[in-house]
Amino acid sequence: MNYRAYTLKTFKNIHQIKRLSEEQIFDIEVVGEVLPFKVNNYVVNELIDWDHFETDPIFILTFPQKDMLSKEHYNRIAKLIREEAPKRDIAIAANQIRMELNPNPAGQVYNVPELNGTKLVGIQHKYNETMLFFPTQGQTCHAYCTFCFRWPQFTGINELKFAMNQIELVIEYLKANPQITDLLFTGGDPMVMKTKIFERYIDAIFEADIPNLRTIRIGTKTLGYWPYRYTTDEDAQQLLKVFEKITDRGLNLSIMAHFNHINELKTDVVAEAVKNIRKTGAVIRTQSPLMKHLNDDADMWARMWRKQVDMGMIPYYMFIARDTGAREYFAVSLEDAYHIFREAYIQVSGVCRTVRGPSMSADPGKVQISGITEINGEKIFVLKFIQARNTDWVGKPFFAKYDPKALWLDDLKPAFADKFMYEE
Repeated sequence: MNYRAYTLKTFKNIHQIKRLSEEQIFDIEVVGEVLPFKVNNYVVNELIDWDHFETDPIFILTFPQKDMLSKEHYNRIAKLIREEAPKRDIAIAANQIRMELNPNPAGQVYNVPELNGTKLVGIQHKYNETMLFFPTQGQTCHAYCTFCFRWPQFTGINELKFAMNQIELVIEYLKANPQITDLLFTGGDPMVMKTKIFERYIDAIFEADIPNLRTIRIGTKTLGYWPYRYTTDEDAQQLLKVFEKITDRGLNLSIMAHFNHINELKTDVVAEAVKNIRKTGAVIRTQSPLMKHLNDDADMWARMWRKQVDMGMIPYYMFIARDTGAREYFAVSLEDAYHIFREAYIQVSGVCRTVRGPSMSADPGKVQISGITEINGEKIFVLKFIQARNTDWVGKPFFAKYDPKALWLDDLKPAFADKFMYEE
């Protein structure tokens, strides 16, 4: 299949669009002016059930919905479009709204390190052992998720974007920080890069011979959105050979695959792509946030984890959707998230229980909801850090007062203490 993308300007060319009402098309245009929209022919033709598209999870995952904006924000953009306002005026209004949607959540801007007095805007280093690299050529995706916490990467607002192509600075930073063992290529989606560009980065890393580097990770949605990247794309075989080159070098190669719903696992081509990747010696780990309207179903999660294991992948994380973008539309309470995770977890065997969650990637670190219980007659959340800015916090349980409305770490208040340990 040849790749074809549909954006806000061209989505009406999708033949299935005739199933949408004029009102639904207008809603997509309004919300798409604020939240980035792109979909492709694989998602449209192979994944979406157009007979039931209004409740189809992949449709909701990729097509903007009216309620993803507040009424105030929706009406502001809708008015401009109806009045046929100049594109510049719509863009200004959209950018103003974007700045109200917490465009860089969880303290991402504080993760950007410096090297010799220069800010490395294409690197994030939050946890001791892991460094994130945002290659310039990988800062888009084959299609966009409507919940994406990195949506500012695709809006054209340069001051919100993380990106760089100076691999020599990446190498210098790795050498200056010998505690780093894992390098994560992220985005956007680094697998939108042509293989020859990705291989240049890998070759430069190999030539530098960095002794502390043990794992290369690739965060990607391609298995869900464009599995042909590993089967029939013109440079697919070359890419698989690069993967082999990494594992032959003795490095661990982990593909951090984003699957948000079991329906993304149903095609023959995704099964073939997974087999091709695994033949290279790479390991595929799977992750997704938990989101209302899309996958807030314990039975679906259990079936998805089991299916992933059957295909040779390792369930890795269930996240709680970050407090950004269309957060109010997708938000699941911390209490509900815990119960959904637990109800799914008890349905699967031990080989599926590699998954961790529900986890918040918050400013101080990855916080897992370990339980809801009572101590001395007080109902509380039991929490722990899976990963943290301060390694001394990792694995230590701490407690928060029970709040059935809490959606994020910032909504919680400490139990049995004046402050959480990370506030001290």
